[in-house]
Amino acid sequence: MTSPLIEDHALLSDQRATALVTREGVINWLCLPRFDSDALFCSLLGDDENGHWSLRIADGEVLSRRYLPGTMVLETVWRSPTGTATVTEYMPITGGGESGTGAGTDTGDSDSAVADADSTGGEATGSSPGPGSASSLSGDVDDHADLVRHVECHEGEVEVLQELKIRFEYGQAVPWVRRGEDEAGNRVLIAVAGGDGIALHGPALTPHGRTHRGTHRLRAGESTCWVLTWFPSWQQVPAALESETALEATIAEWTGWLGQVRVDAEYEEPVTRSLLVLRALTHRRTGGIIAAATTSLPEDFGGVRNWDYRYCWLRDAALSLEALLGHGHVDAAATWRDWLLRAIAGDPERLQIMYSITGDRNLPEREVPHLAGYEGSVPVRVGNGAADQYQADVVGEVMIALAAMRDAGLEETAWSWPLQKALVRYTEDRIDEPDQRIWEMRGDPAYFTHGRVMVWATFDRAVRAVEDHGLPATTEQVTRWKHIRDQVRQEIMTRGVGADGALTQTYGSTEVDASLLQIPHTGFLPANDPHMLATVARIEQDLRTEDGLILRYRTQGQDGLPGDEHPFLVCCFWLVEQYAASGRRDEAEALMEQLLGCANDLHLLAEEFDSGAGRMAGNFPQAFSHLGLIRAVDALATTRD
Repeated sequence: MTSPLIEDHALLSDQRATALVTREGVINWLCLPRFDSDALFCSLLGDDENGHWSLRIADGEVLSRRYLPGTMVLETVWRSPTGTATVTEYMPITGGGESGTGAGTDTGDSDSAVADADSTGGEATGSSPGPGSASSLSGDVDDHADLVRHVECHEGEVEVLQELKIRFEYGQAVPWVRRGEDEAGNRVLIAVAGGDGIALHGPALTPHGRTHRGTHRLRAGESTCWVLTWFPSWQQVPAALESETALEATIAEWTGWLGQVRVDAEYEEPVTRSLLVLRALTHRRTGGIIAAATTSLPEDFGGVRNWDYRYCWLRDAALSLEALLGHGHVDAAATWRDWLLRAIAGDPERLQIMYSITGDRNLPEREVPHLAGYEGSVPVRVGNGAADQYQADVVGEVMIALAAMRDAGLEETAWSWPLQKALVRYTEDRIDEPDQRIWEMRGDPAYFTHGRVMVWATFDRAVRAVEDHGLPATTEQVTRWKHIRDQVRQEIMTRGVGADGALTQTYGSTEVDASLLQIPHTGFLPANDPHMLATVARIEQDLRTEDGLILRYRTQGQDGLPGDEHPFLVCCFWLVEQYAASGRRDEAEALMEQLLGCANDLHLLAEEFDSGAGRMAGNFPQAFSHLGLIRAVDALATTRD
């Protein structure tokens, strides 16, 4: 089976779970009821037997597809020899609003780490819920999730063809399928395996072996709708939602959140879409922001660089929040800050670089051997072993984001400043420890220069919080933070700079790294500092590909993995920022134009871009890439003549 191109897909989201649908109407990736649940359509990482839902117009071709303005509602227009039709697909946003504040309680000790996390949700099976388990519904009020596919014929007559193959547990579990009734007494197709139940409302499909198919004819002015609903298998099948009402409510939710985007007209569409993607990857009730909607889409086609990105990296979320804050979305910052408290939950000494959307720590990495992998890229992985790594930059990223929240007017709570002081203590306790850094290399730990700059940023933001915002700390604490900050700065400038004046990937190495482009963002050095200019020259020399995009780093040495990878899109956007801030405006605009051309027709971006083949690589869509786009556009606006 030929795998569809990564860029062929559109994203659907209800801000709790996601689906991918190809241009030709195949949903080949669907996780319900949450981002990291076991997939029930998984042919993206295997073949048709691993689950999919195809809906198309017989003998038809796709004329166009788009998202309805300001939403994640997908509209695809088909034309066949006999007529035209529009397919509208979305995941309804129903139920209550955002997660509540006050996730922690005041312990009365201003220096206590954080309060105990709230307990929400329940366990239907009596076992501890974990990533990917259907019973792990912490933060969800609703006990079901829906995906709607509505078809309307506009001209002539069309025939709607469907094929449905439900396979739970990443394509491994064949469900028991039967016709039954929902709680309203309507006939419905029901599929059950373990704790998962799926119901399909709409015109009936008929069984063909272990597949269900359907053919339905529509004439001009006629329409029909199918609603696929996840529900706990031990509960009664929910009644079908009213699709027109659900669509109106879903559109209102997306557009109401987005608000007015103020950006140059030439960048309005990609920036708007990027903001919506960040929202689509944010869990509506817990506030957790996942890195991407997928697992194991390869960085190296046919290779082993396949990772699960459906978790909440503190770094990625912090950078995402800075981008959202820059466009007025303080609400996202508040809910994420609450999520952070619950994740750390009184024990910052055991800080992880990533957690589940509900703040769970246990993310064991395992391989899924029955899946053949995207274009033969194996192993397919679920969970992420990098959760156990020490990455020195993470706390600095979080402290910078929390400082940005203060600057945006978000007041500290009874626990948010004690949390930050606990993070400072965590960093101080590990001040001399090497790490695996921002790119999660699986080689030996080292002193990565970017990570050491982020250590500096940790203490810098703590000092500034006291001096600029009047937050409480003892004179002894502030004096110590200043001393460590100054000591780390001197260390970086002594050990992290090469003979040519460029900053190095690690202390004592001759390699360079694209993460060093982030240094001006921290305030450690300005973009036009001679050391930054020398660093950019080295990046252009060593990491730039023939077509002008840049790699994260050269994969030999510290990488620890076989194979290679492609230009990393967020790093390319960081270079746009650097060019703009250092007076290279024309080059910044040219690179920005090139990067916009790496997106698909819906303005969605994956993690990497294979310049040689002209195609996307890595997990999709990637929060890092979209936040990079937003920041690059903002940098261009800030530096406009």
